[in-house]
Parts: sequence; structure tokens; C-alpha cells
Amino acid sequence: MSEPEIMRRTPDSKAGRHAIIEQILSTQAITSQSELRDALQERGISAAQATLSRDLLEIRATKVRDADGRQVYAISKHEEISGSDTPTAAQLQKWASDLLVGGATAGNLIVLRTPAGAANLLGSALDYARHEPVLGLVAGDDTIIVVCTSAQAASEYCEQLLDWAEGKAQTEGK
Repeated sequence: MSEPEIMRRTPDSKAGRHAIIEQILSTQAITSQSELRDALQERGISAAQATLSRDLLEIRATKVRDADGRQVYAISKHEEISGSDTPTAAQLQKWASDLLVGGATAGNLIVLRTPAGAANLLGSALDYARHEPVLGLVAGDDTIIVVCTSAQAASEYCEQLLDWAEGKAQTEGK
């Protein structure tokens, strides 16, 4: 049985544009508004420079130095989660080891269990990390449902998270 085709669509709205900008900034080193405009155009979205300036302010994007010393845009939200702009792999591993008590897959879904009240914290960190196989997730009080691109991706990602919960360090290729 073949995997169903994944359909992704972002609404043509301000909120949709903000989501795409956040996705671009979290996955690419963008050094200027013209680079951002080009990245948006590759996704079929056109925006004026003034609009991009407002968008960057509204999503709280600022320029920071990357590991190579370049000034790149980064989003400074979710400070309440990590105290920094983006949860690092080490922080995600620590939270998984502290908060994840179990996990299982069903097709392209992962069901994660946490202690009562901890699902939102772990879920928000996982969501913000924007791992490639994750389409999205929903967190309740003690349960997180993660929707992945395929059953295989769900199985691999669940294994990675459970390895982290057991204190095993992240390995290359995962």
C-alpha cells in the first residue's frame, strides 16, 4: 500500500505569510530582506519591502550573529520555553528525558505521554524545533499527538524521542 500524498497549503493571509516567514527563518540563514523576499517568491508569495519590514517586527525577528559570524534574522519568541531563541538539540533531549514517559505510533501518528501538565511544554518545544517529518502536533494535559509525513517518519521520530527520554544522545542521521 503506497503512502498517501501529503498536501500542504498555507492560507494567503497575513498569518499565513508570518508562518511561512517563521519557517524560512528557522531553516535558512537569511541575511537581508531581499533574500527573504526571494525565499517567499520561491513559495509563490510576493510582498513589498515595507510589508516585510512590518512582518519582521510583528513576529519579533531580529538580526543575530550565526556560527559563521554573519548577521542573520532569527525569531525571538518562545523565550519562556528555553530562555533563548531556539531550543537546541541538547535542550530537547533534556526535556524529553525529564518529561517523556512513553510513546507509540499508529500509522503516521505518534502518541506521546508526559506527566500531568507537562504536555504543553514539551509539545511547544517540539513544535518550535520544526523537525522535518512533523506536519504539526496537538498537546493536551498529559498527551501529545504528533502528525508526521509518513508511517516510517513517525516510527523513526518516535524512536528518536524515546532514545532521548532514555538519555541516549542524538546521533547523526536522525
